[in-house]
Amino acid sequence: MAFKAFNELTDGLPEPVRRAWERSLTSGRAAIGRRTLLRAAALTTGAGTLAACGIPAAPRVSGDSSANAAEDHSAGEKEVVFSNWPLYVDTDEKDKQKHGTLDAFTAATGITVKYTEDVNDNVEFFGKIKPQLASGQDTGRDLVVLTDWMCGRLIRLGWAQKLDPANVTTAITNVDARFRAPDWDPGRLYTYPWAGIQVVVAYNKKATKGKEVTSVSQLLDDPELKGRVTFLSEMRDTIGMVLLDMGKDPAKFTADDYAAAIARLQKGVDNKQIRRFTGNDYGQELSSGDIAACVAWGGDLIQLRADNPDIEFVVPEKGYIASTDNLLVPARARHKANAEKLIDFYYQPKIAAQLVAGIGYVSAVTGMKEELATLAPDSAANPLVVPTPEMATKAHVFRTLTESEESGFEEKFSKLIGA
Repeated sequence: MAFKAFNELTDGLPEPVRRAWERSLTSGRAAIGRRTLLRAAALTTGAGTLAACGIPAAPRVSGDSSANAAEDHSAGEKEVVFSNWPLYVDTDEKDKQKHGTLDAFTAATGITVKYTEDVNDNVEFFGKIKPQLASGQDTGRDLVVLTDWMCGRLIRLGWAQKLDPANVTTAITNVDARFRAPDWDPGRLYTYPWAGIQVVVAYNKKATKGKEVTSVSQLLDDPELKGRVTFLSEMRDTIGMVLLDMGKDPAKFTADDYAAAIARLQKGVDNKQIRRFTGNDYGQELSSGDIAACVAWGGDLIQLRADNPDIEFVVPEKGYIASTDNLLVPARARHKANAEKLIDFYYQPKIAAQLVAGIGYVSAVTGMKEELATLAPDSAANPLVVPTPEMATKAHVFRTLTESEESGFEEKFSKLIGA
């Protein structure tokens, strides 16, 4: 991104956000990282912050109000404009420019998908669409994939459209019970999961000389790992894993619990146990053995393990943090019904299995596992793709923060990691 564009986009943001964002952009990783800058976005959550940036807050209205609904042209315009993250849909084995399930949707419905991989991180994408959303205009997109907390923000601001149940009957039926009622979208009125994300502990057994690394406590306290440990720069994932290790529930923690988690990490920084905090660029260091162990995203580890058999992962006994990326129809979308048909299409178990086989992330579709076992048996047997029942019981979500918590917690985390 040109620095002029960077300055325009971040003008008025709190300085910790600007520094964190600029550091990631200048590192050259922003376009590759699936989750590179998620942490920085949280400081811009509140309506007050938006106003400080010169963007008026949208009225807090229901999904069906005239403030965010628009005339639907789906019947006359057989198309849907879909924005997603890079490498986050299955491709044709012979022609990587073709997308198997998207092409199948067009064949089944006659609706053309204008697919763009222009979501490189939540905060950057929010910066792209917020001027249109705030002024009540169409973003030019009918469907987007964003992480749960960002979806929650758009819903709170009145910038998401409530889905028509009549158009998503398959999704209503087939969404797994674990994903039915997030606190930021109770009852799944506005969103459905595209993929689930898991945060686990990973290590290079060659770098640890065969020693297993099984907990966050080990990452923070084992002298044999000193200086060869990384944590994630995504606040919710790192703090969530530390809270779990401390015996705290990330869905119910207090401000004092948060402060204790920060203090524990600060000790690891001060005594140089922690080498640094990373986006998803930890992968190369883990594979090379430059770091011995880390907190990692499950989707990354599938490819890392395929390339390097020394990479191992562990679900800590005290649990792990789980989150979702979700399909959402933005306010004023021109082809809402077509977008809803696409959402519903992906909740067919066979289609969901094709998607999972292509991207390697967790599915929220019941019946998908059986289809995947036929299509890609190795993927179906991988707990990073299809969590075992035991693993599923250890999943925890990081609770939705208030606007004041969002700002205060992120400021403390930014100070911790030197952003």
